Amino acid sequence: MKVTIDLDDLISQKEAAEVRGCSTQTINSLLKRGKLKAFVIGGKTFVSRKEVKAYKPSKGGRPKKKS
Repeated sequence: MKVTIDLDDLISQKEAAEVRGCSTQTINSLLKRGKLKAFVIGGKTFVSRKEVKAYKPSKGGRPKKKS
């Protein structure tokens, strides 16, 4: 299976953190949890700018109890 990647769309983890307004550790955590897709080129990790901008965090926390 071939995957085409727009190289102009790839950004570093640092750039992704700047786009999201968060830390590089947060971006790394999202990559590890599979929330963002990583592309490794020449030993460096990149992410898609479109994917970073489109990412919507889940509400998180414990579900409310039904009364």
